[in-house]
Amino acid sequence: MFEGIYFANPDYLWLLLLLPGVIFWHIVTWRKAQAELKMPSLSSFRDHSSFWSLVRPLLFVFRIFALGLIILAIARPQTVDISTRTKTNKGIDIVMAIDVSSSMLAQDLKPDRLSALKRVASAFVDDRLSDRIGLVVYAGESYTKTPITSDKGIVKGALREISYQGLIEDGTAIGMGLATSVNRLKDSRAKSKVIILLTDGVNNSGFIDPKIATELAVEFGIKTYTIGLGSNGTARAPVGILPNGSFQYALTKVEIDEALLQEIAKATGGIYFRATDNKKLEEIYAEINKLEKTEVEEFKYYNYEEKYRFLVLLAMVFIALEWIGRNTVFKSFI
Repeated sequence: MFEGIYFANPDYLWLLLLLPGVIFWHIVTWRKAQAELKMPSLSSFRDHSSFWSLVRPLLFVFRIFALGLIILAIARPQTVDISTRTKTNKGIDIVMAIDVSSSMLAQDLKPDRLSALKRVASAFVDDRLSDRIGLVVYAGESYTKTPITSDKGIVKGALREISYQGLIEDGTAIGMGLATSVNRLKDSRAKSKVIILLTDGVNNSGFIDPKIATELAVEFGIKTYTIGLGSNGTARAPVGILPNGSFQYALTKVEIDEALLQEIAKATGGIYFRATDNKKLEEIYAEINKLEKTEVEEFKYYNYEEKYRFLVLLAMVFIALEWIGRNTVFKSFI
């Protein structure tokens, strides 16, 4: 009955504490207010109690109920129906440029760099509810894996499919990966355009200089976050292919062109990060997620329905019952 009912003026509810005092005062003074008739014997009045004398205390009960209801009415009980509408401004278009060279199979991240990245990137996609995301993969050359789309299922499916299969020339063409990402974003009308470029090596392939690609990103107002992926020192990575077609692993030196990645990030207004293990990689994507927020406006509409009217009407009924009783059947007692 009272579910969802709130009081607009709850401070008035403290007045209910006065009611026990009123009841106590009435009990103390009631007998003193009665007229006394002294008689030598009450035998003639035995078993002749009047019904109306027994129910007369109801008048006071009516008054107490009326006072309690009036106090509740003053506190203004009401129900609130809240409806919410959200308005999303033009969101953020994001392209994730992922290095898929053979070195991404290095096992300094578990189970390997590429698998760790795919898991973290998939969680990142889930968090970008109002944004569009695309995928670019690159090694010795680059291509668009997924155009910019708001369909997160397509993006996550494309992420799962990414693997090193030698389909494109091996190597690390950072300039090509960045240029292809810029090409996907240059015509975007989004409020903000962002590239997340990840690599685990140095630029050693491709026919586009990373500095030229950086200038293109600056020209089109595209912010670029760069991530260097790999532990410090050495890592167990593929160094050749065995006769059975599987990779031969050996400890190799981890080389990342951090100076270049820092330069790209600084020129475009982004930030350079270094991920040396799985936890650090997760923290980096979480940090980028915080830095790039889509503006969402939430409008709340409150519909108040007052409930005090019924209480006032009920209080008036009790007042009327007391008045009628005192002026009719109980008039002789007053």
